[in-house]
Amino acid sequence: MIRIRRWSVPALAAAALLGSLTLSAPAVAATATAPAVAATATAPAGDTALVQEQDQRAGAPKITRAEEIRRAKVWLTANGGRPVPYSRQKVWKDGYRQDCSGYASMALGLPKSGPNTVKLKNGGWTKPIRMSELRQGDLVIKANSDDPRQRHVVIFDGWNSGHTSYRSYEQAGSVGTRHTSHDYGLKSGDGYHAYRPVNLSD
Repeated sequence: MIRIRRWSVPALAAAALLGSLTLSAPAVAATATAPAVAATATAPAGDTALVQEQDQRAGAPKITRAEEIRRAKVWLTANGGRPVPYSRQKVWKDGYRQDCSGYASMALGLPKSGPNTVKLKNGGWTKPIRMSELRQGDLVIKANSDDPRQRHVVIFDGWNSGHTSYRSYEQAGSVGTRHTSHDYGLKSGDGYHAYRPVNLSD
């Protein structure tokens, strides 16, 4: 009887251990898969517009600076030999808004009808650079204003003598598309800064 008791205690302990392992195995598997299920089920709410914009940026075609400038010149005469008129509400025949940011978007081949000035600056379409780094096709943007009429963007074309001004393409109120000289961003505190479009390939 004593011998039977000595063998039965370890046997019972082993059986208990095996039973414990068997019962705990499914729980471990469930724990391992839980994070994946949770990640799928808890997609952030209200981010649809952000995801769409990210997709648009990813899908924006690469473009050379020469092609961007060629496209910018089209609007100088696209209106029956005259410049495309300025409008913050209207869309031109090619599908782009007739304001400054719509014009810059058209020249860069961005999705129609084009991101506005604030999104050109803050939406991942451009990256900040120094004014001294400007190259043909880069943008000079003023976006930090509560009044949309005080926001503006121009397409840099090249420096004038002495780098005190530069030539640029723009879509300007009451004027429309034009190629002219500016000193935006060269005056301290005027709110204009230089940006490089991320879809430029050169």
